Amino acid sequence: MDDTTYNIPQWETEHSEQVLDARIFKVRRTTSRVPGTERSGQFYILDSPDWVNVIPVTPDGKVLLVAQFRHGTQTISLETPGGLIDAGESPEDAATRELREETGYTAKSFRVLGNTDANPAFMTNRFTAVVAEGAVQTDPTTWDEHEELEPRLIPLNELPELIRSGTIRNTYSVLPLCWYLLEQQTQNANDR
Repeated sequence: MDDTTYNIPQWETEHSEQVLDARIFKVRRTTSRVPGTERSGQFYILDSPDWVNVIPVTPDGKVLLVAQFRHGTQTISLETPGGLIDAGESPEDAATRELREETGYTAKSFRVLGNTDANPAFMTNRFTAVVAEGAVQTDPTTWDEHEELEPRLIPLNELPELIRSGTIRNTYSVLPLCWYLLEQQTQNANDR
């Protein structure tokens, strides 16, 4: 379905200027208008590189998660490994790099599970979830100076309760894990 099938106007940008460069994102202030009307407004947009999160699955079917301190919530968060996709990098290549850097794990195969807009209300980037199957520890971690992570191997059947209870609450972890659990449920139903 394309935008021409909707009966609502598409706003046009009249002016745009960068007002902040914050390393992992830039803030733009735009003035936009609905064509042919007096309706206009000022909006703030976050320009950020695309993100990838990885669901590493070990040969025995456990999912590798990482615990790390998050400055936004001031809490330790249990989540899937992930990070920014570098310019020119595919989601699978970024997933391979992030998995190795954050956990020291590599995997036999990487496949895109799904992707979505991070938050189209004010963000320009896309989010991609990648499954890394056959994940095993092969290397030391290579965290950056602001990272310290604790890997946790979680049995697949424990994930739903960890999500329901709020133990796993990072949106970029909950979404791909739910996609993966739905995929596994569908495969199990088809195997019956």
